[in-house]
Amino acid sequence: MLRTIIAGIGGFFLVFIESFLVMKLKGWHSIEIGGIAPFVSVWSMNFFLLFTMFSHAHLWYEKVQDKRNHAQPEGK
Repeated sequence: MLRTIIAGIGGFFLVFIESFLVMKLKGWHSIEIGGIAPFVSVWSMNFFLLFTMFSHAHLWYEKVQDKRNHAQPEGK
């Protein structure tokens, strides 16, 4: 649940960061996104990018914790 919320909010902010980078690289003063549909498309791509990154990091962290728990002797 937390990954979904963070990915949704982060995807929203990534749209503006990407737009800012395009404006700086091309020397533009503004960007016309072209309506709500293109904005939602870019936002959803960013959402799924962040969600998969967070999911992969979560699985990696669980794997590391599992290895640490199995590496410890039984008496400790």
